[in-house]
Amino acid sequence: MKGSSVNGNSRKSTSINTHMGNIRIDSEVIAQYAGSVAVECFGIVGMAGVNVKDGLVRLLKMDSITRGIKVLIENNKLRLDFHVIVAYGVSIVAVSENLISNVKYKVEEFTGMEIETINIFVEGVRVID
Repeated sequence: MKGSSVNGNSRKSTSINTHMGNIRIDSEVIAQYAGSVAVECFGIVGMAGVNVKDGLVRLLKMDSITRGIKVLIENNKLRLDFHVIVAYGVSIVAVSENLISNVKYKVEEFTGMEIETINIFVEGVRVID
């Protein structure tokens, strides 16, 4: 498979061949699952939506968290880009390592696909109550 992405490329799914037939997983499904795993991680306030035109960053609601995640599939391997907002006062390195570890394990188990790369873009910091 050449490649696919949630944010723009022509193909938005991957096909896995098994002895029983084919399994097709839409990139949006992977993004939704990865986003739900990410927001459960300590120190992550939520996914960030970045308005390129204005340069404004906003916290995305749970029903639109996939806009803060880019999924790219190449050669049956995943690359995930997360645009996140972290909690004020936490170690960004520790939060990032936790997010990478949790997402890698859970998404690989969920999809049966290997994650090649996880990139984290910290777009903002928020004080949480």
